[in-house]
Amino acid sequence: MKRARIVGTGSYVPEAVLTNRDLEQRIETTDEWIVSRTGIRERRIAADHECTSDLAARAARAALDMAGVSAEEIELIVVGTITGDFPWPATACLVQEKIGAKRAFAFDVSAACSGFVYALDAAVKQIQCGAVGKALVIGAEILSRIVDWQDRNTCVLFGDGAGAVVLCAEEGERGVLSTHLHSDGSYWELLYQAGFGARNPATAQGLDARLPFLKMQGNEVFKVAVRMLTEVAQEALAHNGLRTEDVDLFIPHQANRRILEAVAKRLHLSDEQVFINVDFYGNTSGASIPIALDEVNRAGRLKAGDLVLFDAFGGGFTWASALVRW
Repeated sequence: MKRARIVGTGSYVPEAVLTNRDLEQRIETTDEWIVSRTGIRERRIAADHECTSDLAARAARAALDMAGVSAEEIELIVVGTITGDFPWPATACLVQEKIGAKRAFAFDVSAACSGFVYALDAAVKQIQCGAVGKALVIGAEILSRIVDWQDRNTCVLFGDGAGAVVLCAEEGERGVLSTHLHSDGSYWELLYQAGFGARNPATAQGLDARLPFLKMQGNEVFKVAVRMLTEVAQEALAHNGLRTEDVDLFIPHQANRRILEAVAKRLHLSDEQVFINVDFYGNTSGASIPIALDEVNRAGRLKAGDLVLFDAFGGGFTWASALVRW
């Protein structure tokens, strides 16, 4: 069985930067309050003319360029997103058209902040079974359009961006070693977007009730997230007969610095093993892991044979991990 190896990474974040100081002028909050509770100092906000497929396409092109792979060679595109251009068609189809990947079949995965790892799993399985040889996996979000800018507890957390990887089927030990996916729908009311869907279709009353905007019970999410992120990371290591000290780089979903530090402590990871960039981008949901991966890759922090652990948690609840031999 061939492995799916990451041969290129790419990312794109919008130019506009929204700092905590900027937010102080818009809502009742302070830079100190935001940083002390989340670690976030700024986030990127998409321009009015930008949509999720635009961000995704730019990240995809960067990953293809690094990989030396043309769009025409791609046979599969999977996009993890909860803020697609439309409810349907899939944003992946729009990306396919924008980058010219005419041979690819394309679909979206909706797993909130776990979206990239879920999408990665789908592509890896297609490669392992021999259905495709080259795939493009993307996490892309414009969360600034679904946050409630009147809710100071949630609007400070989120940002916009996209990240992508190119996967190729290869023999050998390098590549995605395993993926581990979980969900528990009994927690859905702790983190969700109520409208507009089949349960709450578009109405003027729904707009007045602010149904299109993200809702979150932050304290409850925090407690569950730390436990699930820890457990699914341990699952990936145990499955491969590895230990925490074997991990060269831990790239978790960039939700909140306090969550990430709590997980790292439970896993007994050193500061050098953990990559955190939530300070500068906020929570970009399904885009956060591939954005972080591209950042460390382009900084030269990864070398052949390194063990990289992805760890994600999101609404649903969903949680997932992936172990990669670079």
